[in-house]
Amino acid sequence: MDRPPIIPPPPSPAVLRRAVLQQFQKPILTLAELERFKDLLVFAKSTVEGYFSGKHKSPFYGSSAEFTDYKEFVPGEDPAHIDWRVYARTRRFYVRQFQKETDMVIYLLVDASASMRYAGEGRQSKFYLAAKIAAALSYLMIHQGDKAALALFSDKVNTWVAPGGTRRHLHRIVTELERVRPASTTGMAGAVHECAGLFKKRGQIVILSDFMDDTEKLFEACGQFMHRKFEILLMQILDPDELNLPQVSMARFVDLEDGRQVRVEPEEIRRSYRARMKKFVEGLASESDRRRISCQLIDTTRPYLSALETYLGFRQGNRVLVR
Repeated sequence: MDRPPIIPPPPSPAVLRRAVLQQFQKPILTLAELERFKDLLVFAKSTVEGYFSGKHKSPFYGSSAEFTDYKEFVPGEDPAHIDWRVYARTRRFYVRQFQKETDMVIYLLVDASASMRYAGEGRQSKFYLAAKIAAALSYLMIHQGDKAALALFSDKVNTWVAPGGTRRHLHRIVTELERVRPASTTGMAGAVHECAGLFKKRGQIVILSDFMDDTEKLFEACGQFMHRKFEILLMQILDPDELNLPQVSMARFVDLEDGRQVRVEPEEIRRSYRARMKKFVEGLASESDRRRISCQLIDTTRPYLSALETYLGFRQGNRVLVR
């Protein structure tokens, strides 16, 4: 039964941050969206290669080994490594030395809790955006000769795909992303703690979420990975409705995770809501910076370009902190 209209003070920030307009609410995946999800691998390939084509660069940069120096040939070594051009100039035998590169592992943590179901009118859901970004990053890493792993979580890790670097592995990651139907409450800290036993090799962690949870506990959970020298990137995905509130006269807000409802005139609380959301978003960024964790709010108007550029800067060792 609907409660009578409530006049300020507004609902708690936790409720409002996760609130959605029921009149705009739609199923997580329509039939049309299900058809598009079948092309997730095609989307990932076209996005990554299209991005690099636009930059006039190959997406497949890097090699298994890089030349570092010459050393004099010692009997017993493989003659195939002798550099005959150097011999022609010096009449001495030298072999080329290479620095072996170990493959990088990217651990993708994708939030599949109920709050990720939200989609503003005419827009894709937050989870759908996160799934596309995860697929694109997986494609990029695997075609560079690195490895990708996937953890889908809500209040715990629901699906775990261990690191792999083959095309078959990429198909498995995409398949798991296609199967997800976001549900349950958010418990990021518990899920991240659970990942400590899954992430064996040091690498890079990318968390795709709206981060509508206790971020203090999340940062505490991330501390164990910072201690193990992991690099962490937070990609915060929010819908414009969540940042500003939609332009409607009266609405019923429904918390997707616990079902609580409240009716309110958005204009009555818009200024207060925006201030609280700004504090929430900037708080996540500042706490990340303090802990030397990279963080970016994904622009939903060009999410894939933002995500690729953010990750490439992160991959190259540049701190990312964009709001």
